[in-house]
Amino acid sequence: MRQRDNGELNTFDKITSDHGEHMLGGPKVVDPTGQTRALVVCPVLKNQSNTDQSGIDRRNAENIMAEAVSLAAAIDLRIVETGIVNISKPRPATMIGKGKLDDIGLVITSEDIDLVIFDGRLSPVQQRNLERHWKVKVLDRTGLILEIFGRRAQTAEGRLQVELAHLNYQRSRLVRSWTHLERQRGGFGFLGGPGETQIEADRRQISERITKIKRLLGKVQKTRALHRSSRKKVPYPVVALVGYTNAGKSTLFNRLTNSSVVAKDQLFATLDPTMRGLDLPSGRRVILSDTVGFISELPHELVAAFRATLEEVVEADIILHVRDIAHEESDIQAADVVDVLKTLGIDTDDDEILIEAWNKSDLLDSDRFVEISNHAARRSNVVAISATTGEGIQNLIERIETSIEKDADHYKLTLEAKEGKALNWLYENVEIIERSDDASSGGIGLEIRVPDIVRRKLQRKFGVRLLEV
Repeated sequence: MRQRDNGELNTFDKITSDHGEHMLGGPKVVDPTGQTRALVVCPVLKNQSNTDQSGIDRRNAENIMAEAVSLAAAIDLRIVETGIVNISKPRPATMIGKGKLDDIGLVITSEDIDLVIFDGRLSPVQQRNLERHWKVKVLDRTGLILEIFGRRAQTAEGRLQVELAHLNYQRSRLVRSWTHLERQRGGFGFLGGPGETQIEADRRQISERITKIKRLLGKVQKTRALHRSSRKKVPYPVVALVGYTNAGKSTLFNRLTNSSVVAKDQLFATLDPTMRGLDLPSGRRVILSDTVGFISELPHELVAAFRATLEEVVEADIILHVRDIAHEESDIQAADVVDVLKTLGIDTDDDEILIEAWNKSDLLDSDRFVEISNHAARRSNVVAISATTGEGIQNLIERIETSIEKDADHYKLTLEAKEGKALNWLYENVEIIERSDDASSGGIGLEIRVPDIVRRKLQRKFGVRLLEV
């Protein structure tokens, strides 16, 4: 590598290519597959501490790059080149220095790059300047994640949420658009002045569309609230699966509920929430909810747009945090998930609400597996599992049941033979632990476990007939 006049090392003199190592200045390449040829640029700030404020080790550059490449591959781009750029100080105009701009430009030209993925958040001005300098489309991390969400959303609700996030993101970036935004539209004959500019018209149309989408999503939120209210009347406790993207939530969801939710080894395979019933060993039924995966530097536009979906997490009785324990940055990924949960107002220190499922234990070597299993065994809210092989699943189910039933009260109650309607209500709303039928009198003796959610209703219906166990 050669040293630049400003003292910075040029880390793009030699970069990784899909056809080996590539030196700058090679022949122009035309992609035979017809796919969009992409270059992934990973900026890394130099001279920063190895740990963040929580004491968690920072992610290393190679893992950051691997995740960026996985994100790009999620929308079927042809990743031709990747490069890590060390930055001593972000430039307000272009994020990176002039020397690196030129070096990357040479790669773009020689490899016939169509798209540059910049794995960081760019300001509108930085994105515009990079596009002008390189004369190709530039997509930052937020834009790339929005593109993935746009392709993966299947339901009408999911598509609305993605569109809302995209519009909020795009509204601040109209400055990127080309010269038509500098033109003015003619005003109406009865209005003075030159009329509104194209950029003002575009912003107005985006604002109108955002207002409409928010109104539609407001209806979705009301519908979800009604569904939650109905579940509470039954009641079915809700267990929400959360975790870093590709941690194995959908595979675990399928294992627990015998469902066939799409479970792929790729980022953001699941966007639209899915809910299924799960019968616990006691016979108690709960609702399991599979949610969208989180990721580091999750765009705030997405958190806001998916608020209606994430409310299922906020309202859940139990949050099941699925971790890829085989990933070398599992602790860092877990910290990213906890950060998002905290922004939703969830108490992540409550072990009865938050259970950790340390998934993919089957990918660990024998020594690491023993270490992880022993560590999990020492913590009351952790279970080591493999959603693929089924290892530890029964322990996880028992742990979920323990949390749900912790606040339940036990009662004894005797019904007369004629109280068939009351008996049906009890079977639908509480857990029948034991039943004894008196053949002579026709009476029915019951021992029941009552969740907090129906305790008052039970007391109103049966009053002094309830005997605490």
